[in-house]
Amino acid sequence: MSGKRNPWINVVLVLAVLAFVGFSMIPLLGTALKQEPSSSSVATPSPTSTVSGEKRAELEAQVKGYELVVQREPQNQTALRGLVEARLQLGDIKGAIAPLEEFAKLNPEQTEYTVLLAQLKQQTGDAEGAALGYRQILATKPGDLKALEGLAALQVAQKRPEAAIALLQDTLKTATQLNDVQAGTVDVTSVQLLLGQVYASQLRYTEALVIYDDAIRTNKQDFRPVLAKAIIMRQQGKTAEAEPLFTTAVSLAPAQYKDQIKRLATESKQPQATPSASSGNQTP
Repeated sequence: MSGKRNPWINVVLVLAVLAFVGFSMIPLLGTALKQEPSSSSVATPSPTSTVSGEKRAELEAQVKGYELVVQREPQNQTALRGLVEARLQLGDIKGAIAPLEEFAKLNPEQTEYTVLLAQLKQQTGDAEGAALGYRQILATKPGDLKALEGLAALQVAQKRPEAAIALLQDTLKTATQLNDVQAGTVDVTSVQLLLGQVYASQLRYTEALVIYDDAIRTNKQDFRPVLAKAIIMRQQGKTAEAEPLFTTAVSLAPAQYKDQIKRLATESKQPQATPSASSGNQTP
């Protein structure tokens, strides 16, 4: 999701984390490297959180108002957006799906809305609908990282890790051809990170490390595979080998991630997440 997205989208980003509960050890959307939210962002309440009576009454009034507008103007994007946000803040995930579906149809080029819609559907138990949403994106944008991330997570949650692995391997196999046609179609390093995370979630550490090593060789200035390897090494009890990797990750990481990596490196407990493939991909 780019920095240009509308702040209201933050309301539903929390669902992405819940969608990845099938990853027993290392969620695809890790929290190891999560930027602090900007002051302009809308709050991101949990779908199960409660709101005060006064706030609930205010939100319910907003819902009624937006519903009236949508009845008169089914394609009023301001009302659709407001309805999605208000219903989510009330914990009404099912109620948010229909207006978000319409909003996504009105903004087909902004695939983040379809991704969010898929996440909502997965939360309500509609795994088939969620998978269809992800695949619709990938049919035209095979390198869309959020769609790959979401579909792979869904497949692992369904206890189909081999399907997730095949999805990501196939994406890597076609990456060169796709990037030759249009540069930047597939972010190879990010897809490698996703594949490594799937392997790690299945305790297939050797295969995860092979992927991370390849990513390190081909993108020497990216801190993420270095950090991912450090975490895996420490999880295997190889703390002496992990320490210099953490140090290297700190040196390569953009300024906004350095303190978080340092804290991660000094944790006494084993970390519960590796860096998300959609975290900062870059040099300082």
